[in-house]
Amino acid sequence: MKRFLALALGVTTSLSLVLAAEKGDWWQYKPIKGSYLIYSGDLGEEQPPTASDRKISFAVSGPVAKEMFDSMYPDAKEACSNDKGHHERYKGNVSCVRDPDGYTCHFGFNLRTGASISGATC
Repeated sequence: MKRFLALALGVTTSLSLVLAAEKGDWWQYKPIKGSYLIYSGDLGEEQPPTASDRKISFAVSGPVAKEMFDSMYPDAKEACSNDKGHHERYKGNVSCVRDPDGYTCHFGFNLRTGASISGATC
């Protein structure tokens, strides 16, 4: 009986460790590398933000950009660049690029309305 209890405890402990390892830390917020720009007007013709027109554009890179890029399959048929190794993916107002320098993603919001907007131009 003692052997059975020890075996059952060992199996339960091992199973708990396996399940914990599978869960990983996917559910925890992770730090990101990025930058932002608060502006008014349109992208490409940005102006200083005003009381009535404030938008934000985010640019993220590193592991979060790779994970976003990998989640947005397939590549865009038309890209801003024809350079070798340059790949672009778009979903709604989120755009991601993979090139020899790594991964970068852009997205934005109109801070007056909360609407999602593009965060980059070609």
